Amino acid sequence: MKGRSTFNRLLLALCGLVLLGGGLLILAAGSDLYRRLHVAPPAGWPVATHHDVLLSNADRLRWSDQGWLWWPAVIAVLVLAAALALTWLITQLRHRPGAVHLGGTPAPESVELRGRALSDAVTSEARALPDIKQAHAHIAGRAADPELRMTLTLTDHGLPTSVLQALCHGPVAHARESTGLTHLPGRAKLDIDRHKARRVE
Repeated sequence: MKGRSTFNRLLLALCGLVLLGGGLLILAAGSDLYRRLHVAPPAGWPVATHHDVLLSNADRLRWSDQGWLWWPAVIAVLVLAAALALTWLITQLRHRPGAVHLGGTPAPESVELRGRALSDAVTSEARALPDIKQAHAHIAGRAADPELRMTLTLTDHGLPTSVLQALCHGPVAHARESTGLTHLPGRAKLDIDRHKARRVE
């Protein structure tokens, strides 16, 4: 979890610095800040005065002469970058903690329970319950405030009420006991096993 958080922070910091630097560069040129402060920008600076543009006519014509494959390639790269950024954003919104902080008073130091291990244990125990054909559990939320989310597929004769009772008194209760977390909310999504109708002659 620490490695993933560090990578996300470094990536966010890098993107933020690039966007901040570009914004300040354009803002300084647009407000004619160099002339007001009597500061000469470095040679080859892309935007130095409020009359400058990011892409001049000469540059545009020069890149246009590169061939018809150039602009589709640029568009493809931009679309790919946008898709990767959107995928990364969705991944962060669906973030699952890599470890769960164990409960207790005081909380144990340097002791972590892998979220994947807890999810696998709950999944295995839920699959062993009657009237459950398939089960999948995962830990969501923050490491200090996790939430147990389960997706259950019931058999065609399974009753949701009895299944939920068995789930609460079984896997969910055992997960709370093993982690020492008195407050471990759980959310279950139930589905019914769909089977093809048999033809009777």
